[in-house]
Amino acid sequence: MPNLVNRRKLIKQVLSGSAALAAGVAIPKNVMAAFDKNQIANTNLKGNINHSVCRWCFSEIPLEELCKAVKQIGFGAIDLLKPNEWPIAKQYGLYSSMCYTAGETSLTKGWNDLKNHDWLVKDYLEGIELVAAAGYKNLICFAGNRNGMDDETGLNNCVTGLKKIMPLAEAKGVTIQIELFNSRIDHKDYMGDKSAWGIELCKRLGSPNFKILFDIYHMQIDEGDIIRSIQNNHQYFGHYHTAGVPGRHEIDDTQELNYPAIMRAIKASGYTGYVAHEFIPTHTDHLASLQQAVTICDI
Repeated sequence: MPNLVNRRKLIKQVLSGSAALAAGVAIPKNVMAAFDKNQIANTNLKGNINHSVCRWCFSEIPLEELCKAVKQIGFGAIDLLKPNEWPIAKQYGLYSSMCYTAGETSLTKGWNDLKNHDWLVKDYLEGIELVAAAGYKNLICFAGNRNGMDDETGLNNCVTGLKKIMPLAEAKGVTIQIELFNSRIDHKDYMGDKSAWGIELCKRLGSPNFKILFDIYHMQIDEGDIIRSIQNNHQYFGHYHTAGVPGRHEIDDTQELNYPAIMRAIKASGYTGYVAHEFIPTHTDHLASLQQAVTICDI
């Protein structure tokens, strides 16, 4: 999907030289060999955390094969799917835990700029209908880059635009979730780079159907204090993403975050939604890395 340029670039940077990325078709032999040999076993999950996985991080694996792996590991959802991918997930009994609209998706051109509102409103009104009709609940959105704009103006502009879609979202039972990114490393100039900014947007909109997609990786880089943020502000957080810091790789002991403790804080908050793994695997067996992440977070 060419509209996900930043995420595609990140994959290419980390996995440069991969035949899958070069051709967009081939699957790394070691990945499928592990799957074919049934080396990925059901993990008998405890059920305290609802696990998901972000599609783009495993884009070298055809969606049907990823669906099979998700089922084999033992969890039931995939994040960041577009409407044309939902039928495949449904075929395998998997839930789309975070959806894209069917239209243009831009991480840099978002709701903070009035010039984007015409096409955003159109895409999101259509997207809300599609999400609801498919039986899903979450639809992602983005603040956009600052481009010299101050945060207060950006907040006001976001409120102006989002108020045009929130009545339909509320009526259809769809939650619009704004993802916060770090602006230090991965998304230079992105406006929604602090939880306080996103929380203020939630307060100004005043809708139970507008939440923050709290990306643990991004917020660790830009502000840290992850567990306290969850404890104090969980009522504004409607979804979570994981990844290791630094590097956005596996969430094992090669990185600085204590994910079991973070998962315990999420559970203690009363959250019952999905935690989606959004790391870029570096080990040769990508699916084993996914199983490891699920196991680490299965508190």
